[in-house]
Amino acid sequence: MGYTVYPQNCISNAPCFHRLDLCPPNYVNAKQGSGNSSLTSLPAFDYGCSSKNKVRPDLCLHWRVPIGSRRNGFLLKCRGQQRTVFIDKVTEDRKENWSSERSVTGVYKKPRETNMESKRPPTSLSLSSEGPFIDNDEESNNDILHSFCSKGKLMEASNLIDVMARRSQIPHFPTCIHIIRGLVKVDRIEKASKVLRIMVMSGGVPDIITYNMLVGGLCKKGQVRSAMSVLEDMGLSGCPPDVITYNTILRRMFDHGQYDQAIGFWKDQLRKGCPPYLITYTVLIELVCRHCGAERAMEVLEDMSIEGCYPDIVTYNSLVNSTCKEGKYGETTFVIVKLLSRGMEPNAVTYNTLLHCLCSHGYWDEVDEILSIMNETSNPPTVVTYNILMNGLCKNGLLDRAIDFLDQMVCRDCSPDIITYNTLLGALCKEGMTDEALNIFHTLRNIGCSPVLITYNTLIDGLAKKGDMEKSMGLYIEMIANGVIPDDITYHSLVVGFCREDLVEEAVEMLKEMGRRNRRIRTSTYSLVIQGLCKNDKVDIAIEVLDMMMYSRCKPNETIYTALIKGVVAAGMTEDATRLHQKLIDRKVLKEETMLDRHMT
Repeated sequence: MGYTVYPQNCISNAPCFHRLDLCPPNYVNAKQGSGNSSLTSLPAFDYGCSSKNKVRPDLCLHWRVPIGSRRNGFLLKCRGQQRTVFIDKVTEDRKENWSSERSVTGVYKKPRETNMESKRPPTSLSLSSEGPFIDNDEESNNDILHSFCSKGKLMEASNLIDVMARRSQIPHFPTCIHIIRGLVKVDRIEKASKVLRIMVMSGGVPDIITYNMLVGGLCKKGQVRSAMSVLEDMGLSGCPPDVITYNTILRRMFDHGQYDQAIGFWKDQLRKGCPPYLITYTVLIELVCRHCGAERAMEVLEDMSIEGCYPDIVTYNSLVNSTCKEGKYGETTFVIVKLLSRGMEPNAVTYNTLLHCLCSHGYWDEVDEILSIMNETSNPPTVVTYNILMNGLCKNGLLDRAIDFLDQMVCRDCSPDIITYNTLLGALCKEGMTDEALNIFHTLRNIGCSPVLITYNTLIDGLAKKGDMEKSMGLYIEMIANGVIPDDITYHSLVVGFCREDLVEEAVEMLKEMGRRNRRIRTSTYSLVIQGLCKNDKVDIAIEVLDMMMYSRCKPNETIYTALIKGVVAAGMTEDATRLHQKLIDRKVLKEETMLDRHMT
C-alpha cells in the first residue's frame, strides 16, 4: 500500500493525525503484513500553536516530534489506517517536559475503570500526543500532580497542569500554590506565571504570599511591567495587593532609576481605589529623598496629600534618618522645619536618630544642644538615648564623660539596662581598667541586671589580655554555673591568654574541652598552641595537638609544620626532623627552601 506525504505546513490536517495514540518506543519504521516499506523521516510539526499567537491553553496542542532511536520513541497509531508508525519522542524543549524516565515510568498512573470501552488492542499502551496522562480522569491526574509536587518534580507537575487545562480538568489548588512557589524559588518565573493563570482561570484564588513571591521574582528579573500586570490581576482574582506588593514594585523602579514612573504609579494606584498605605507612602518618600533629595521629597509629600496620603511623624522620622545617614544635615534641618510647620513635634525617635548620627561624627556640641531641647520638652532622654550617647562616647575614647552619663541616668531614675553596662565594661576593659570593670560587674546582680554571654566574654577577654588567667578561669566557671553557655569567642580568649603566659598545657586542656563541647577551633588557635608547645620543648604534646587538628578535619598550614619541625630539631632529633621535612616537601606542603633549612645549617 502506498503512503501519502503531507507538506510540513499542512501535516496537522492529515486525517491520520486527527487522534493520536502514543506509546513507546521511538524509531521510524512502517510494516504491513510480511512486507517492509520504507518511510522518510517526518519533519517536526506543530498543531497550530505558534509562539506568536496567544491562545487559550485548552485550545493549544503544542507537540513537536523529531526522528530518533527506537529505544525512546512513541508509537503513533493512526485510527484511519491499518498501519503503525514509530516516531522519535519530543524535541529538546519537550524532553525537559516529558522524558520517558521521569514522566512515563515510575509515576505513571493508569486511568481508573470507566464504562467506556477502549477501542485499542489490549497489547497497546495507549498515549495521546499530550503525554501519558491524557486518558486519566481529574482525580487520577491530581493524585499524580500531588506525587510530582511531593517529590520536587516541578517541571513535570507544571506540564501536567497544562494537560489538565486542555482537558478541562481542575487542578488541586493547594498543590498549585506549592508548585508556583517552588518554581519561583528555582527562578522559573514564566512557568510559575502560567500555572498561576491556569489556577485563577479554573476558579482558584492564590494567597497573598504566593502573589508577592511571583511579583518579587518578576521584579528581580527586571520584568517590572509584568509585575505590574500581575498586580492589576490580583484584585480581580479575589486577592488584592498589600503593602509588600506595592513596596516591591516601587523599590525595583527606583533601582532602575524610574523615579517619576514610580511616583506616577503610586498616584495611579491611589486613584484606582488603593488604600493609602502609610508604610508604602513612607517608603516612597524615603526613596525620593535618597535618590532625588529632600526638597523633591517634600514636593512629592505635598502632592500625595491631594491624593489622600497624609504624612505623620513616622514619615518625617524616615526622612530625618535618611538625610542623617548621608551626612546631609542641611537637608535634615529642612525636614525638621517642615515637620514643625505642620504643627507636629519631634518625638523620642526623632531625637535619638539625630543623636546617633551626631555621636558617630563626633559633633558633641550639637549633641549637648539636642539634649537640652529634649529636657525642655515632653520627650526627655530615655535609656535608649543614654545608650546611644554612651556608645558614641566610648567609641571615641571619652570614658569619663560616659561614666558621667551613667550617673545622670541613676539620678534621673532612668535605670540602666544590660546594654548600658556591656558598653561601659567593654570600654573599661579596652583601656585595661579590669579592676574597675569587675567592681561594676559584681554589682549587677544586686541591681537586678543579670550578666549575659557578651558580658562574660568582654571581661574574660580583658582579663586574659592582661595575663590574669586565674580571674578569667574564675569567670568561666561562674558563667557555666549560672547557665550561660560559653561560645567560640570565650574559648579562643582563654586559649590565647594561656599561650601568652606560656601556660601551654592549660591551653591544650582548653582545646580538649572545646572538642568535648563540639566547639569550632580556628586554625590560628591550633597554630598558636603548637608553636607555644614547640617553643617550650613539648614536642610530644604538640604532635598530639596536631593529631587533634587532623581528626577535626582542620588542615594544618606551613606555619604549623615548620614550627613542629623546628621543635623536633630543638629536641635533638635531627634525623627525624629531616625525614619529616622531606615528606612534607614531597607532599608539597613545604617548599624546597624554607626557614628550617637555614635553621638546621
